[in-house]
Amino acid sequence: MPGRIIFLNGTSSSGKSSIARELLRVLDEPYFHMPVDSFHAMRSRREIPADDLPGVLHRTWRGFHRAVAGMAAAGNNVVVDHVLSEEWRLRDCLELFPARDVVLVGVRCPLPELRRREEARGDRPAGLAARQFEQVHSHGVYDIECDTAANSAADCAGRISAFLTRQPSPTAFERLRGTPRPDGVPAGAR
Repeated sequence: MPGRIIFLNGTSSSGKSSIARELLRVLDEPYFHMPVDSFHAMRSRREIPADDLPGVLHRTWRGFHRAVAGMAAAGNNVVVDHVLSEEWRLRDCLELFPARDVVLVGVRCPLPELRRREEARGDRPAGLAARQFEQVHSHGVYDIECDTAANSAADCAGRISAFLTRQPSPTAFERLRGTPRPDGVPAGAR
């Protein structure tokens, strides 16, 4: 049996990692937290030429998606902490992850609060969340959504945990696979 994937999607500083930590605390079954930031942190610290950076980042994200798929295929439950700020990332995940076993969670936060958090963190480029804001939720389909400005990470994790017992069919990933892309091909088609 493949493992379940709880896929937290939201901008930088939206609260995904905080929710993931709370989920690991409250879920009864073992889960692995796989944040995309950890994959970036594994890369050597050597300066990457600006012309090479887009390719390096693209390969990192593709590798991350395949690592998540591999963990789930081996029967592990995974909490994914990711930013779907480019359309290809969603398409890649739709092709790789077993759609029935994915719970897609929209992690939302108002832009003024994102800016405040980003500044307080000091470890993100200024304006990163604002640049991601429009695209990250543009696919518009979720199984469940959380507003981290209105709810604590623990409250969001509790809502997600409760949702897992009554997961609807079709899932958001199943619905997204059936949504045609602009070129007319179903989103999940290879």
